[in-house]
Amino acid sequence: MKTINLTVNGREFAGAPVEPRTQLADFLRDSLDLTGTHLGCEHGVCGACTLLIDGVPARSCITLAVACDGASVTTIEGMDDDDCMRALRAAFSREHALQCGYCTPGMLASARDVVLRMPDASEQDIRFAMSGNLCRCTGYVGIIKAIQSVIAERKAAGLGVVQNPRTELGPVGSGHARCSAAGHAGASIASRPQAVSTVKAAGTAGAAQAPAAPPAVRQSPADAGKPMTTLNQTFTVDFPRDEVWEFFGRLGEVTTCLPGASLLAPATETHVEPKLRIKVGPIVAEFEGAADVERDPANYTGTIFGSARDTRSSSATRGEIRYDLVEEKGGGATRVDVQVGFALTGSLAQFSRSSIVKDIAKRMTDAFAENLRARLSQARTGTPSDGTPAPVPQVSELNAGALVFSVLRDRIAALFRSLFGGRRG
Repeated sequence: MKTINLTVNGREFAGAPVEPRTQLADFLRDSLDLTGTHLGCEHGVCGACTLLIDGVPARSCITLAVACDGASVTTIEGMDDDDCMRALRAAFSREHALQCGYCTPGMLASARDVVLRMPDASEQDIRFAMSGNLCRCTGYVGIIKAIQSVIAERKAAGLGVVQNPRTELGPVGSGHARCSAAGHAGASIASRPQAVSTVKAAGTAGAAQAPAAPPAVRQSPADAGKPMTTLNQTFTVDFPRDEVWEFFGRLGEVTTCLPGASLLAPATETHVEPKLRIKVGPIVAEFEGAADVERDPANYTGTIFGSARDTRSSSATRGEIRYDLVEEKGGGATRVDVQVGFALTGSLAQFSRSSIVKDIAKRMTDAFAENLRARLSQARTGTPSDGTPAPVPQVSELNAGALVFSVLRDRIAALFRSLFGGRRG
């Protein structure tokens, strides 16, 4: 963990805790609740996450938060009183330059730079300068007209003076990668010291680069850093802890308890090569990877380090799973506490940012627990003479889309119960 000092929308944050691999966009959204910065491609291509660093437009999805140590960051929320932004918002509304609005914060940030830096810009100049911001709704006609109208208004008002905030060469924020160690005096950030991680800071002019592809297998906790997202799940099985611990040592059987999972090769005591088939609407992903396991018999804990890549797209994931087995009911039952940390990149990364992921993880955990109980029950009653694993309900693919709709349906039902249930009472 590092601490950084930066100014966001005019407010100073001293000693803000942040993981070295956290992107600026994640830091702003998750730690400061500044959700006006939108995340689209997460590869620095679409421009939805564009904001200002020291007055210069920058892609916050590929800019490391630690690289902004000492910098001044301005998000769309901090431009309410900006004269140029006020004129642009009015022009965007007047020229119908927005529809769904997802690209609009980044579009406005880039448009403001064009207006101030290019007061004599032609339509061709504007189109070229705005080509880094993508819009799937408008066709750009209204956007170009809005920018042209603001340039004309400012020129008529005598404000057509070139304003270029860039004072040095190199990537935006390149001179700010000077973060202090964790525990810096006065380390505080509002009341939410949350942080998310993605890429290690380089501390040089090339700091804000896209994340490198994960290794095939994570060899040790120090090699790949902490995962991006952490989920905690708990379930209980009515079997003694020693039986559950012994079963968790059979990696092949444990892996195939997960819906949609199969094995690419026979598992060993410390290594497994799984395949996970996931369906999200029309998208079908087949993740193939490898994982290594470290177990601590004295404390009944284990940690799995692994990574996988989708064979059909550029999506990849890596992470770690830690489990703790705790005795309950006088030793007749076992509580399994699971902590899952993961980082997902590529086309499927968009599905890892919603709070619904926690509900989906809970349902997947329930399915895993049911399969685990079935395997443990079979182990007690005896294994077939041919030595095959105990039969459990097999799921050829994990239908994440169906889980999403199921979660949404339950949430809507709960909302209606809370709204109308009390009235009946």
